[in-house]
Amino acid sequence: MTKRSPFKYFKSSPEIIRLAVMLYVRFPLSLRNVEDLLHERGIDVSHETVRFWWNRFGPMFASEIRRRRVQQLRAFSPWQWHVDEVFVKINGERHYLWRAVDHEGEVLESVVTKRRNKRAALKMLRKLMRGYGQPEVLVTDRFASYKAALREIGCEDRQACGRWLNNRVENSHLPFRRRERAMQRFRRMRSLQKFVAVHSSVFNHFNQDRGLSKRDHFKLKRTAALAEWRGQCQRNLA
Repeated sequence: MTKRSPFKYFKSSPEIIRLAVMLYVRFPLSLRNVEDLLHERGIDVSHETVRFWWNRFGPMFASEIRRRRVQQLRAFSPWQWHVDEVFVKINGERHYLWRAVDHEGEVLESVVTKRRNKRAALKMLRKLMRGYGQPEVLVTDRFASYKAALREIGCEDRQACGRWLNNRVENSHLPFRRRERAMQRFRRMRSLQKFVAVHSSVFNHFNQDRGLSKRDHFKLKRTAALAEWRGQCQRNLA
């Protein structure tokens, strides 16, 4: 059975829509920055159109990337995860963004909560383990709620704490912080949760660990990632 194209009834081509969404999510650009970059390429769209495209197609692209990557990750035994939380201001109120990455920096899960306590830690850990199983080692800081939550789950013996052990997830916060400044913070908790989910998937897709690969190998992986992005939402239409 042939599925209806998600780009049907849109006057702009799928290539332009994918390009606009990629520019906005992947790089620390504002909506008007993306409008100017598209105008340089001879594409006349307003920043509100870019906003609509991002809200409509961003989660769709992210879910397709996430589905394929989760299937790949489940094929390997989860060795070591890093979990940490950072505060985010939403309309002047402090919220918390909990993030988990694996030992290679792959972002596994992102959850936004209003509180920083055992209940919030449980929400994050249960959602994480529901999707990926249980790791051999779970690296956290010395925040007491992690220990209490892991004790309730039955994984207290897998926790590891240390002064520099969690640098992997600390560094993974930096791309999000750059996007937060470009977007001049967030106004709703729901929009923050939506954005971090899409941003994490796109970051995983294009993150090639440039400093750890030879130039030729990096160029091949970058080309493959871009070609795969251009084929978004086309595989399941036939």
